[in-house]
Amino acid sequence: MEAGYRIDLLVEDVVIVELKCVEAPLPIHTAQLLTYLKLANKPLGLLLNFNVVHLREGIKRVVNNRSRPHGLVASGSA
Repeated sequence: MEAGYRIDLLVEDVVIVELKCVEAPLPIHTAQLLTYLKLANKPLGLLLNFNVVHLREGIKRVVNNRSRPHGLVASGSA
């Protein structure tokens, strides 16, 4: 993607992983990941914050409800 948007990881062409190392994730981090999901038309993202004692505490799942499975076209579109 151009315009400065660069995802950190794309897993199996389905899940976008955004890596952070911050004291606490901010709403802007979630918004950034959701923007990536929408632009790439991917259904699922993970926001991973490595600045935690246990990694499981630094995982946030983000779902893009507007993604479409590959090969499907929205009704009314050609």
